Formats: sequence, C-alpha cells, structure tokens
Amino acid sequence: MRIAKEGYPIILSAAVLSVGTFAVEWKPIGLILLLLTLAIAAFFRDPERTPPLGEGLIVSPADGTVVSVADVKDESAFPEAVTRISIFLSPLDVHINRAPVEGKIEEVKYSPGKFIAAYKGEACERNEQNTLHIADSEGRKLGVVQIAGVLARRIVCRVKPGQELSRGQRFGLIMFGSRTDTYLPSECRIEVREGQRVKGGETVLGRFV
Repeated sequence: MRIAKEGYPIILSAAVLSVGTFAVEWKPIGLILLLLTLAIAAFFRDPERTPPLGEGLIVSPADGTVVSVADVKDESAFPEAVTRISIFLSPLDVHINRAPVEGKIEEVKYSPGKFIAAYKGEACERNEQNTLHIADSEGRKLGVVQIAGVLARRIVCRVKPGQELSRGQRFGLIMFGSRTDTYLPSECRIEVREGQRVKGGETVLGRFV
C-alpha cells in the first residue's frame, strides 16, 4: 500500500510509542497504540487511480460523498462560476486531492479560518482553506478549494502558480476529515447528484459542452 509522504513522520511516531509500551510490558496500551498506528497508515493511503479518457471531462478532486450541488452567483473568488460541487471526506476516505482537469495553476491562495464541521454549508466561507485557480488547455477556468474540517488541522498543497497538471494528478491532501469544493462555469454539464459517492481522479463530476 502506497503511503503519502506527509504521513510517514506521524506513522513513525505512533509506531515508536507502540514499540516502547510493549518493551516496558504495557501491553494493553501498546495494543491501542498499534491499532492507532495502523489506522493512521490507512488514513494516509495513496492508491493509484486511472482518470477516464475523453474531451472536456472534469473529474472529482477527492474521494467522498457529494453533500451539495449548489448554484452560486457573484462568488468573489470565482466570478465566472455558476455551480459549486461540495464533497465531504470522512476520516475513512482517501484524503489525496487530485486535479479535476488537465491545465495550468493560475493562482494558489491560503486563507486561515475556523474548523467548523466540513459538511455544513458555512464551512466554505468560515473554515481554514486553500484555493486553487485552474485554466485548462482551452482557457476555461474552474476552481478547487481544500477546506479543513473539525479534525483536519493541516492542509497540504504541493503545487505552485504556473505549474502544469494532468487530469487526476495528485496536488495535495487534507489531514483527518475535510471537504473539497469544485467551482464550475456555465459551460459545464453536471453529472453527479447529492448523496453520490465519488472517487478522486476517476468519477466524472461534469463535462464542458
């Protein structure tokens, strides 16, 4: 099982504590720490994904459940957007974020904030978040926002402005429960519904028409 590099320090620390408690024969505590180590390793799993082929496809930037497909208007960060698709990631989901389209990163902006439960609507405005502006090869613009949740206390973004990404390419992760929003312009046809489970890099959220 491939593990995201950001997880190794946390996994190693938990493993060392587990070994130490077994060494002094604190077996019940050692067992708890061993299970915690395995749980952390599972959280940072980073499976390979195969993005679908086709022109104009927009794939999910995250694993999880679609909690909202909402109309938006005059969104300050994304003035061209008319639809926001919000995906909630539970602690059991893969937390790697992936590029929804092949394109160029035009802007990356981090905003500090609160840690409200990520499935709540107000989280998109008040929580800690990281915003990516992406333009595809045709110049069509869309946005992805990594949003921290109650447990999430660190947003990881591995890309910088000017960087080119392929569809489904990893660009970061959010630790321990979170939300990922995708902002789409009017020329997109939405192909997911609220309550649907999606896979990052594979499930088609919509397509340019």
